[in-house]
Amino acid sequence: MSHPDSLDVLLTPRRESSLVHLEHLPAREGQQGAWPEWADPDLVAGYARRGVTAPWLHQVQAAEAAWAGRHVVLATATGSGKSLASWLPGISAVRSATREGLGTSIAALNRRPTVLYLSPTKALAADQLYGLQSLLRDAAIGDVRPATCDGDTPTSERDWVRDHADLVLTNPDFLHFSLLPRHRRWQRLLRGLRFVVVDECHAYRGVLGAHVALVLRRLLRLAAHYGAAPTAILASATTGDPEQSAARLLGVPAENVTAVVTDTAPAGRRTVALWQPPILDTGEAFPEDQPTAPDTPGPWRPSGAPEDGPRRSVLAETAELLTDLVRARRRTLAFVRSRVGAEAIADQTRSRLDDRGPADPRDLADAVDLTATVAAYRGGYLPEERRELERALRTGELRALATTNALELGVDIAGLDAVLIAGWPGTRVSFWQQVGRAGRAGAEGLAVLIASDNPLDAYLVHHPEMILGAPVEATAFDPGNPYVLAPHLCAAAAELPLTEPDLETFGPSTPDLLAELCTRGMLRRRSTGWYWNYARPEDPAALTDLRGGGGPPVQVVEAGTGRVLGTVDAARADATVHAGAVYVHQGRTFYVEDYADDVAIVTERTVGYRTRSRSDKHITVLQTQVEQQCGPVRWAYGTLEVTERVVGYDRRRLPGLELVGSYPLDLPEHTLRTTGCWWSAPAEVLYDSGLTPADLPGALHAAEHAAIGLLGLVATCDRWDIGGLSTALHQDTLEPTVFVYDGYPGGAGFAQRGYALVRPWLTATRDTVAGCGCATGCPACIQSPKCGNNNSPLDKAGALAVLGLLLEHAPPQ
Repeated sequence: MSHPDSLDVLLTPRRESSLVHLEHLPAREGQQGAWPEWADPDLVAGYARRGVTAPWLHQVQAAEAAWAGRHVVLATATGSGKSLASWLPGISAVRSATREGLGTSIAALNRRPTVLYLSPTKALAADQLYGLQSLLRDAAIGDVRPATCDGDTPTSERDWVRDHADLVLTNPDFLHFSLLPRHRRWQRLLRGLRFVVVDECHAYRGVLGAHVALVLRRLLRLAAHYGAAPTAILASATTGDPEQSAARLLGVPAENVTAVVTDTAPAGRRTVALWQPPILDTGEAFPEDQPTAPDTPGPWRPSGAPEDGPRRSVLAETAELLTDLVRARRRTLAFVRSRVGAEAIADQTRSRLDDRGPADPRDLADAVDLTATVAAYRGGYLPEERRELERALRTGELRALATTNALELGVDIAGLDAVLIAGWPGTRVSFWQQVGRAGRAGAEGLAVLIASDNPLDAYLVHHPEMILGAPVEATAFDPGNPYVLAPHLCAAAAELPLTEPDLETFGPSTPDLLAELCTRGMLRRRSTGWYWNYARPEDPAALTDLRGGGGPPVQVVEAGTGRVLGTVDAARADATVHAGAVYVHQGRTFYVEDYADDVAIVTERTVGYRTRSRSDKHITVLQTQVEQQCGPVRWAYGTLEVTERVVGYDRRRLPGLELVGSYPLDLPEHTLRTTGCWWSAPAEVLYDSGLTPADLPGALHAAEHAAIGLLGLVATCDRWDIGGLSTALHQDTLEPTVFVYDGYPGGAGFAQRGYALVRPWLTATRDTVAGCGCATGCPACIQSPKCGNNNSPLDKAGALAVLGLLLEHAPPQ
């Protein structure tokens, strides 16, 4: 049951000043359609037993288009029933083999229709399997066999899936590393492939989107080799230009894709609250998961707001609000950007509940332990632990879950009363996905965005039109990027020799790249096509990592028992599981005794402090591939080495996180060899533009942010694919310098494109900053949602002076 008064639980007299803006999204009536004539009658009966007597109109439109053989993208809100539009044609196609009496011979089984479902996360695939199995039971359908298959699937189960499953649920990573390279063992699935379902396709943006687009091209190519012509069904959140994005993902003309964008499902009334934590007056704090510059000014405040001191941590505020919602029997998700934050919110919520005891007499009567109804959910948990948390949330055993964006996607969790969003999630697409979790299935719900001390968050909650009145972002990715395309051409050639017709499949830059790969000895050209050079030692699929993980995950192992508690991404391990670190797992604290060889040995220990790592980062110019001197400004592009090393850690006493002591660490440096563009100019020239030495850091930093935000205009990329660094004196240039680099090993071509089109790029950057109506800077011009220094220092006027100087001396285009 959903509670319309959830906001009243939070709006105590002490908190009323924290509510900055309230928006009521009205309820919407649903529009139903008729079941298609081709729909399997048993499946229709199964839906009826689940209360679905008729589908929503958008479900019918998408399913009809897919059944007719047209690729379709269904871009509607969270909770609008997108799964039905996929499974109705998918299961009906599989059952058609039974109705048509194809028999059970080996030949018949090899012709049996199959469906391949791809999701961006294992959690979503597991949730879909749970829903499918429940649906098939309700429909009394026993001759359709669904199964998940991913990196967690044991070999014996994987063999069964390969030989028998009709509906295979997996992810692009398994497709790339396992299924496609071993396609001959999967030819039963590929030969019968009728539908490819790409769920939450808006998640594939930037370099990941380019990789997944090429994986899909390889999949469709192999399916055609085995005689299949599958139809793609793509499900997306409400996003900008879904038809074009879906076409680019599949590699087909946009006119071959049907976009269904009108949501006809009923929606309950939703309340969206924008919230700013109160002034900190108790010393209470939580560690933020973003590094903060030690000598920068305080957070931005809206024009006219008083300088009222630091505000309470977003994590502390979220934990207190979550505590009250749990005590009021409201089922809630609390979204937070970091894994550390998810554990901290869950731990503090349990502590508050334990201190105050049950608030509802029903809890006391039922002997409910409130602390047991709260948990954290994040990456790094073992698969079985994730599945158990998902089950407990569905059944209501858990009232609250503090989660990273792992539960932002379409895991079917109905009946939630409220969603707390701890800090701006970075994009409006993510924001609306998280808001859509509240009040699903037509019930009323509450969503609260709680501002962190990042100036961007403060700006947004005081300018609701930037969130609630602006269109959602379009998905940006470029499958023609040669840095991404080249290794996929190698993988494709190893799967099946590339031929002339394949050139169109992979795009116009393919012929030149194939010639280059042959020159480098990766491929061999023959009269019949391009072949992988099997004399090479590399596994062609291992030439690229879809998600840029940077190495194998580090296992967290409990000393004495040898039990694996979880894993930590390689890129984060030095900062989180170094020797002496405190590792938190579902409220239990572990002390890291040793960390080496991709294993962290931990011992459970109660300590009165938490640890926070300190790191050092710098950029080295390895090779300047091209440069131009235009007046006093030097423009360059080349190879960079971005070096980062964790140099120590602090112990901070609970609960206020006062500094207890700092300790050095001797850990290796981690380097990212990539490509980037940069410019430099003598400090005196910048001073002549009206800047002072004190202005220079903020001016350069703001110009860097603005340039990164506008690079997508000239290079098909997402700002999350780009890194940057600005400095008033760089050791290689010996001048004030701004770097913009690709955040992927080897580069991704984005910075190269920016260098080639620097004048239109920086013209758009200057015009955007100058045309923004804010006084001192905002997310629409110089603030960045991914800034590691909390968007400080930033100087809008200084950035305009810098950008004006750059355009005055920009190279001709």
